[in-house]
Amino acid sequence: MAEDEKCEYLERIYIVPLSGSKHMPPDYGRARHVINTIKKYVSRHMKVGLDKVWVDPKLNEAVWARGAKHIPSKIKVKAIRFEDCLVEVDLETEEEPEKKKEKKKEPKKEESS
Repeated sequence: MAEDEKCEYLERIYIVPLSGSKHMPPDYGRARHVINTIKKYVSRHMKVGLDKVWVDPKLNEAVWARGAKHIPSKIKVKAIRFEDCLVEVDLETEEEPEKKKEKKKEPKKEESS
């Protein structure tokens, strides 16, 4: 995209498949290849250049959590595109299911006669 073009604010959740990163690079370079795969996937779907994608450190730590050799098979990310065409990629955290669990855990009150 040209510099004079403006992007509109967009927020989406993607599940990025990472199974191809297990076979392509050598064992010691898998986690680094996963980060590049996430960047390429998000830049393609958000329609921005690869240099406009910024990966959050929490996402980076989640990929590297089990070391460089043992990577996740897929990862759920939240991509936010700002008006200046910069894209921030965060690790998706689900807070809503926890609220549902709390409602289920409440004990039912029995009426005593």
